[in-house]
Amino acid sequence: MTGPGEEPFIAAVKPLVDAIGGELLPADEAGQDDVVLTWEGADVVAVRLPQLADSLDHILAALERRQGRPLSELDRRAKQEVVRMLEARGAFSVRHGVETVASALGVSRFTVYNYLNREKGA
Repeated sequence: MTGPGEEPFIAAVKPLVDAIGGELLPADEAGQDDVVLTWEGADVVAVRLPQLADSLDHILAALERRQGRPLSELDRRAKQEVVRMLEARGAFSVRHGVETVASALGVSRFTVYNYLNREKGA
């Protein structure tokens, strides 16, 4: 799959691909929606990007790992900060984004909308 010098390239991009919930695969197995990464003139690896809804689940799981506990256990201020960060990343443009976030935070959709409106009014 790789030639000399390409393994460090793959090792360098893997944390980014993992952070976005993507998948690495051989460049010659890339589909039309995959992103082929080229290094020193050769196609090295392809990245299969996640669906938007899967990305949101991945982001929420990463936030839980970072917090060291379920998001539903955060205090109100921390939950508001999570909603602000997710809005900045476009989480609420995903179909059922508000519902997904509300469920992860252990609050109602109404509460998430209140957090969003509070931010806009501030």
